[in-house]
Amino acid sequence: MAQYTTLLFETGENLARITLNRPAAANAMNAEMVRELADCIARCEDDHAVRAVILTGAGKAFCAGGDLKGFAAQPPDELAGFIDDMTGHLHRALSQMARMRAPVVAVINGAAGGAGMSLACAADFVIAAESARFTMAYTRAGLTPDGAGTYFLPRIVGFRRAAELIITNRVLSAKEALELGIATRVVPDDQIRLESEAFAAELARGATLAYGAVKRLLLASANNSLEAQMELESAAISRMTTTRDGREGIAAFVAKRPPEFKAS
Repeated sequence: MAQYTTLLFETGENLARITLNRPAAANAMNAEMVRELADCIARCEDDHAVRAVILTGAGKAFCAGGDLKGFAAQPPDELAGFIDDMTGHLHRALSQMARMRAPVVAVINGAAGGAGMSLACAADFVIAAESARFTMAYTRAGLTPDGAGTYFLPRIVGFRRAAELIITNRVLSAKEALELGIATRVVPDDQIRLESEAFAAELARGATLAYGAVKRLLLASANNSLEAQMELESAAISRMTTTRDGREGIAAFVAKRPPEFKAS
């Protein structure tokens, strides 16, 4: 297990597990955590043995957002620069996370507020415990969203619903998050670890290269014309046929047997 101050990070059996580990502070993000998160995500991308990532929080919360107590401790004339540096590391992590091969499963074991909710929205899948709660929370502190919250949330729930959630800070239950498409599935609290591990393990056995290409295609579709997007689709599927996984998938379909993907 890699040694970090604010995170737990381990890999094995084609899975990476990242645990936000400041339970006494509800896993609020401080400067150290965002730097370490960026490093963890980079390591997941560089390690081709990692074919799925589980992202969760230690203790009773997923992530309460930014560490406002840490913000308040900064000299007033240095706070803006401090925040700019923090968001730079966080955004570097999320940019790489959105494009990397391995799908990311956010396991919401409690409250996801502020940057914690933004982080959940940026994941590829969200498995929430029944007791989980989601809120944007930023404007309650006179702040605006970061962590790609204004990018992913409106694409998930629509412009007007996103504006409502960000401006009013409405707290969503896990069931409401599922209905809005923020959560992928909701499971009983005592089953969340078992369910999320099984789901991530299933992803880790899948077509990792194709998963990564799908993620990049979906990300590009937000800004592309129809024709430009179809060009990307044509290039991507053509490229997949040159890979071992692409050839294996086709051969397995024809032979009516399960494919054995190797992420190559």
